[in-house]
Amino acid sequence: MATPHINVVDFFSGCGGTSCGFQNAGMNVLLGLDHDSDSGDTFRLNFPSASFLKADLQTLPVENLFDSKVRPLDGYLLFSGCAPCQPFTKQRTDRRGNDERRTLLSTFEKFIAHWLPDLVFVENVPGLQKVDRKPGPFAGFLKMLKKLGYFTDYAVVRASDYGVPQRRERLVLMASRIGSVALPRPSHGLDGKKLAVVRDWISALPPLSAGETDANDPDHRAAALSDLNLARIRATTEGGGRENWPESLLLNCHRGHVGHSDVYGRLSWTKPASALTTRCVSYSNGRFGHPEQDRAISLREAACLQTFPRTWQFSGSLESRARQVGNAVPPLMAEAIGREFVRHVSMHDEQTTFKDLKCESLFRHYGS
Repeated sequence: MATPHINVVDFFSGCGGTSCGFQNAGMNVLLGLDHDSDSGDTFRLNFPSASFLKADLQTLPVENLFDSKVRPLDGYLLFSGCAPCQPFTKQRTDRRGNDERRTLLSTFEKFIAHWLPDLVFVENVPGLQKVDRKPGPFAGFLKMLKKLGYFTDYAVVRASDYGVPQRRERLVLMASRIGSVALPRPSHGLDGKKLAVVRDWISALPPLSAGETDANDPDHRAAALSDLNLARIRATTEGGGRENWPESLLLNCHRGHVGHSDVYGRLSWTKPASALTTRCVSYSNGRFGHPEQDRAISLREAACLQTFPRTWQFSGSLESRARQVGNAVPPLMAEAIGREFVRHVSMHDEQTTFKDLKCESLFRHYGS
């Protein structure tokens, strides 16, 4: 079965997690779009053959998506829209309806309605489909897809089901105008391979001290720690947290409080990591302590736990790079979904001819 030519346009591309996975699945990364300059620089570093457009999608005219240099007239077209998730996450306490990021999904809708890509992919936090708005952004998005003739499948999935060494749950949607589509079955867990764990992905990296950067890898960099936080992490066992500490090391807000147990915690070698956030290199913001070294995990280790290749390059300050990593779709999960898209299109290619839906959207705009 020949691999079909699928062109990917990665909206809200960030540092390229989705594009990385889809490229590994055999797709062509055509274009990335993001408003963040550091993310754009990271995307360009890792996809030198792709185009990148720094733009605010809420103000970019839909007809200006492609120019004379970016015209994918052969193959299929896939739009990926993995918008920033902070407006919908459980951890966010500010849920005011005027957060402009709530409109990003409806902005993505406009590009889909105009260009009618053959395939659509969306990933976000599980709370996206439960936001207290009527009909709600996700319900409205599904209604739009159905009206435009898309078949859809969506579910809250665990990244660990696809080999990601992380307890990360996400809402994932696949859509196709070609025919019925289904999310890939888990490859790891109860009926597949054993779950990937922290040791599998970061144990081979060179040791570091807090505040140190590896001489051969500028992204293998650990944030500095205060003397007090050094004392705290030294009092913490592998996989443990503040329950190990003497009274003198406790924060006032944690005295008599049993919640937020991941904060100031160490990872365990033999378990998947906690879900990485945009502050994944900060010891005080989650279970981001190295399993045995007295420091927070490095930027490279965080990227590895997201399943980025060891050679992935990042741009920007340490804070910016951590935000890019925490916001990314894990490439290994994206690859599993990408392979399912490829299989879906390959089956269609065996049953149809070029005159059907193949790049119909682009021929509508550019002509034959």
